[in-house]
Amino acid sequence: MKLLEGKTALITGAGRGIGKGIALKFAEQGANLALTCTSLRDEVMKFENELNQMGIKAKFYAFDASDFEASQKYVAEIATEFGRIDILVNNAGITRDAALKRLTEEQWDDIMRVNLKSVFCMSKAVQPVMWKQAAGSIINMSSVVGVRGNANQCNYAASKAGIIGFTKSAAQELGARNIRCNAIAPGFIMTEMTDVLPDAVKDEWMKKIPMRRGGTPEDVANVAAFLGSDLSAYVTGQVINVCGGMLT
Repeated sequence: MKLLEGKTALITGAGRGIGKGIALKFAEQGANLALTCTSLRDEVMKFENELNQMGIKAKFYAFDASDFEASQKYVAEIATEFGRIDILVNNAGITRDAALKRLTEEQWDDIMRVNLKSVFCMSKAVQPVMWKQAAGSIINMSSVVGVRGNANQCNYAASKAGIIGFTKSAAQELGARNIRCNAIAPGFIMTEMTDVLPDAVKDEWMKKIPMRRGGTPEDVANVAAFLGSDLSAYVTGQVINVCGGMLT
């Protein structure tokens, strides 16, 4: 039996990068997938088709996960269509990097809305479904930057640190109903966002990583699959660093 056989996972920001990697891994492990993105562009629909060819049910929904009313509406729709929601992966996120002296209010607000408010909105929306089931796993995507900070990323670090605080608090509230809440803190992961960085910048990052390589979306997805599965039935309120040893 596959690790996530019979489970339904809702993954935000699943159109690319880490979210796409998690969707692929979950499909390989037998989960049905409700996926969110900002728009149903051609590449997203192609990916949806690829997932459905893997013998599971997959469907993309285009909405803003940080919109409270939209999250309520679409989560209810997903619960009706799929019958249940066993796993929520709060992966939607952006960067708006700038030194503090140049950081604008708009850059701060954008990060907090997309990275942090979306976690609240989606967790709030999915809670009644999991509460009724008396089971569920919420997986929040934080970052090593949220654990230790990083220059020129005060807004991003604050949002990712906020996710950790949310995770630990939600775990304490929801544990009695067998709903678990954990966070993953990825390090330097090679995605479309990092591909555009100059080689010199990438090389400098590699020197800071004991394993001397950047991570892959699959590295993060493997941990997400563990947290979504029954193998982690007694794991909640934790932050798992997936960073090649950057944080020890």
